[in-house]
Amino acid sequence: MQTISFTRRLRRTHVSQGVEAASVKAYSVYNRMLLPTRFISLEEDYRHLKEAVQVWDVASQRQVEIKGPGAADLMQRLTPRDLSGMRVGRCYYVPVVDENGGMLNDPVAIKLSEDRFWLSLADSDLLLWVKGIVFGLGLEVDVFEPDVSPLSIQGPRAEELVSRVFGEEIRALAFFGFEYFSFAGTQFLIARSGWSKQGGFEIYVVGNDNGMILWKAFFDSGADLDVRAGCPNLIERIESGLLSYGSDMTLDNTPFECGLDRFCHPEKVIDCIGREALLREREAGPKRKICPVEIDGDIPVCDRAWPMHSGRDLVGQVTSAAKSPDFGTNVAIAMLDRGFWEAGRELRVETSTGILSGRVVDKFWN
Repeated sequence: MQTISFTRRLRRTHVSQGVEAASVKAYSVYNRMLLPTRFISLEEDYRHLKEAVQVWDVASQRQVEIKGPGAADLMQRLTPRDLSGMRVGRCYYVPVVDENGGMLNDPVAIKLSEDRFWLSLADSDLLLWVKGIVFGLGLEVDVFEPDVSPLSIQGPRAEELVSRVFGEEIRALAFFGFEYFSFAGTQFLIARSGWSKQGGFEIYVVGNDNGMILWKAFFDSGADLDVRAGCPNLIERIESGLLSYGSDMTLDNTPFECGLDRFCHPEKVIDCIGREALLREREAGPKRKICPVEIDGDIPVCDRAWPMHSGRDLVGQVTSAAKSPDFGTNVAIAMLDRGFWEAGRELRVETSTGILSGRVVDKFWN
């Protein structure tokens, strides 16, 4: 049996005690913190997520706080998404790119005030990039990692569960909006968001004192809702077309290659990093693109990229794959070269256990 060696570089979370009591079976390491990946089984966790409600420890979704007179200017430099209409109380999904248009991270930006933002991160050292930009440009901005650890409530019964703990007013919260709600004498920032398509909320817990109190409150309030500890689910996210930074997209990929065109406005954002590279790509079109793919046969665990071939030509790779109980097929996310991404295109997939047939489909399943 393999184990993880714990050091100061690998942090437990504010609710690790609750996760362990719920008999977590597997972890990943995400932003140098523990991220649960399985409780009962991949398939059982998937079924429960789609039918009931789960409490996720996503404290590894760290925040970068940007604060000061130059905060709004810095935010717009970091992303090619046009933030000019972003209001306080809103969350925006924002691709953050380097000078070549390569994806550095795809965080959710949270506008706390006109001069204060959080970037809620995927798995990369974006803090260091942002601090370097501030130093290089001499901006009047403070950049740091605040002591904030999110909990996520996901599933079709999420709204009912969260309303029992925080009150009926939370039902009016708009998608990708946030407000402050009170529990046990403490104000919590809560957004209607989360890394599933089943509906839910993210609760940004400040400090370590309230994590387990809140964790226990959800389980005490949701016994009749079949509430369980859960985590982001591989099958559900592939069905839903939710991309994982570091798996489905990396620094080698641009927002246009990742299908994020609607979040990329280099023609409007004149000061954003990577603008010229993105303008050139918009004019020429991307050389490759994320696509949903079905794969026939029995697939192994996709723990590395699987090459995809058309005839003898290497034309792309599968980046994530899983068997879908609901759709009766193996669902996958692939990065394919231009000329090979039209729906119905038949391709060969070189898995770790052999060659299988696959085909491009016209849309993600959920």
